[in-house]
Amino acid sequence: MHVNHHEFVIKRLASGGLITNYYCTSRCRHCLYACSPNWEKKYIDLETTEKNLRKIKSLGCRSIHIGGGEPFLNPDGLKMVLETAESVGVRIEYVETNSSWFKDRGSACRILLSLKEKGLSTLLVSMSPFHNEHIPFWKVKGVMEACHVAGIGVFPWIREFYDEITGLGDETTHTLPEYEDRYGPDYMRRLPSRYWIHFGGRAVKTFVNVFGTRPLEEILSDGRRGCTELLDVSHFHFDLLGNYIPGLCAGLAIDGNDLGQPLSRQEYPILYTLFERGVAGLYELATEQYGFKAASGYMSKCHLCLEIRRYLALSVKIDSMELRPLPFYENI
Repeated sequence: MHVNHHEFVIKRLASGGLITNYYCTSRCRHCLYACSPNWEKKYIDLETTEKNLRKIKSLGCRSIHIGGGEPFLNPDGLKMVLETAESVGVRIEYVETNSSWFKDRGSACRILLSLKEKGLSTLLVSMSPFHNEHIPFWKVKGVMEACHVAGIGVFPWIREFYDEITGLGDETTHTLPEYEDRYGPDYMRRLPSRYWIHFGGRAVKTFVNVFGTRPLEEILSDGRRGCTELLDVSHFHFDLLGNYIPGLCAGLAIDGNDLGQPLSRQEYPILYTLFERGVAGLYELATEQYGFKAASGYMSKCHLCLEIRRYLALSVKIDSMELRPLPFYENI
């Protein structure tokens, strides 16, 4: 990818999604967006939905997915999003769910049929040991059965875990240590090769205990190149607050209105620092201006970046439109 080191601009969007809410029934240990029950029970409104979708379409993307948090915690809100997408002319590929809302087949079918009327065609049903720590598998199976009855496609993410989860029992939740006891002490170490996990957000906290750290000096010497990942538009997200999340860098935000044109250096100093000088540049800024004290090692440059940003947001409390939403940093 050619990078112009004079301007940070997102001109086109390829594939991505809309985050309807950060509030979630679960606090999964791999969650990139640090969703949890502690977030405010806020759901995307009509105005923000429409604005986000129009911006997405104007930058060349005509189909997206819907995720959270848990989109099904507000079925009426989800209907509104589906209706708005149809009116704007953006196709919804699938809606993600963790199945926590399932009570029985009858009520699930009623909810699904009412959403099908508004354009829901496929449900991505989360299926992993991380989710199973919070949600018993009978609910997941129930949602899949209800989808078949309602004529809605099921995209199990990921089916490979089905037998392992069932092997521990459907009626209750199971902890990751239970999986290690049953399937081997290297279970956690093997997980990232089987399940797409981005080591950002809460996943860093979880996997640093599995994979350990590299010396700070090594991370810094590797991290002097600009972070071109910030320009990645292959799996973008807009959220309920009107933020565009650059790359997969949860906790960093660009006002959706600013896409399509070069960002202002005055308004986005953190992004420009990362874009041009990498995490080493952000480290220098944080230590020299804000008194950041680094640990001796980090799992990766993304881990160091996250810890610097968390320090700036929560300890220094700098008022930055780039370090949003603030509860992300509080819920990691």
